[in-house]
Amino acid sequence: MPAIAIVAAATALCYKGIKESATVNTIIVAIKVTIVIAVIGFGAMYVTPANWVPYIPPNTGTFGEFGWSGILQAAGIIFFAYIGFDGVSTCAQEAKDPQRGMPIGMLGSLAICTVLYIMMSSVMTGLVPFKQLNDAAPVAVALESHKQLWWLSSWVIWGALFGLTSVIITMIIPQARIWLTMSHDGLLPKFFGSVHSRFRTPHISTMITGVLAASFAGLLPIGILGELVSIGTLIAFIVVCIGVLVLRYTRPDLPRPFRVKGIWFTSVMGVVFCGFMAYGLPSATWVRLVLWSAIGIVLYFFYGYGHSRLRRRNEAEGYGRGGIPAP
Repeated sequence: MPAIAIVAAATALCYKGIKESATVNTIIVAIKVTIVIAVIGFGAMYVTPANWVPYIPPNTGTFGEFGWSGILQAAGIIFFAYIGFDGVSTCAQEAKDPQRGMPIGMLGSLAICTVLYIMMSSVMTGLVPFKQLNDAAPVAVALESHKQLWWLSSWVIWGALFGLTSVIITMIIPQARIWLTMSHDGLLPKFFGSVHSRFRTPHISTMITGVLAASFAGLLPIGILGELVSIGTLIAFIVVCIGVLVLRYTRPDLPRPFRVKGIWFTSVMGVVFCGFMAYGLPSATWVRLVLWSAIGIVLYFFYGYGHSRLRRRNEAEGYGRGGIPAP
């Protein structure tokens, strides 16, 4: 019920407007980043280097049970921590200078958060042996192992709640705008593209997103949700990497204010690394992906294909599938 209540509150905020959502999210992010930096700074003083030995525990003979296969599987499972960065691109309409601001914001925040993630993980595994961190509140366990850090534990709990809330906000906003864009492209019914006359937000898409998110949060275990989000994001990134490379050669005429550097290396390495991480996820996650994708494919062929404005425009301009000029 708390999860449902938080999602409902976040949905109401996103329904109200992008400025209100951005203001609240900025405050929340400032609080949680301050707490993270505090944990890193104070916790580093009590790190025991012996807890890092061996730095990569040997594999037990089971795939994903420590060792390099464990790193691969863990990387795939926690990949959902990075989904907010690509979500920024869906808010280009609200940005003053998206051609310049979007790449800087995405790459800059990605670099900062990655450094904080690594430092936070290093401090936690240095405070206590890593096996003790197999808990629903690992940061609290690490801090409470040292009396000098007990005072930080309660702040971490609030930081976790703030952190999850900010993630919910930053996920509802882009998902609603993705559906808005898909509706404008004809891939979804028109009501997904409705914009509130007063708040100027895609209110119907926002409400549908909130209802679905609250339902999943209330009914499904967080482990399954994390794996589903991670594998969906990894597959989406693979498709984007391939799509950027293909479009560079099939549609060289498209305007590109920001061009990906080293397209062959960047796209190919993106596919390889995302593919490896997806491969390392549990087999049950792949079964869920196939079922979820099948639902999407059915929706596309029964509705999206026939209503696609892009397909009609390409046919009118003499382009075939994938934007390739027809013979």
